[in-house]
Amino acid sequence: MSYRRDGITSLHPATIAATWFGAGLLPKAPGTWGSAAALPFAWVLVSLGGRPLLLIATLVCFLVGWWASAVYVARTHASDPSEVVIDEVAGQWLVLALAPLDPFAYLAGFALFRLFDVWKPWPVGWADDRIGGGLGVMADDILAAGYGLLGMAALGLVWR
Repeated sequence: MSYRRDGITSLHPATIAATWFGAGLLPKAPGTWGSAAALPFAWVLVSLGGRPLLLIATLVCFLVGWWASAVYVARTHASDPSEVVIDEVAGQWLVLALAPLDPFAYLAGFALFRLFDVWKPWPVGWADDRIGGGLGVMADDILAAGYGLLGMAALGLVWR
């Protein structure tokens, strides 16, 4: 069964990618669902190829997300639709690139990324307000991930 929203169906490849296989369509807090859905994929990627594979996947996710978000935004005429969560996936994966393969570290990375994605300290909020289109959808989450990386680095010093 598929749904239709302002000219784009749930079966369109851009919708599948943008909503991260439907995670963004779950009720309440789609960004949190998108970030949570990113965790097992990150774990598998790191298990298969280490951090380099996760970083390559993050870059690919960012590029696919830019395209998918641009298509979704253009077809729905929404500036940053909440159901688009591929930006959370790319940001979450970037933060997890510094996390050891440990459930508590992944939980910390999840919490840090969500904190900065929701809080939107400068320049995250600036990017969210000023950059439009598919790049705008993706950019604020990558910037939020930068703060998450700093937090993971600080936690890494404590964990050692």
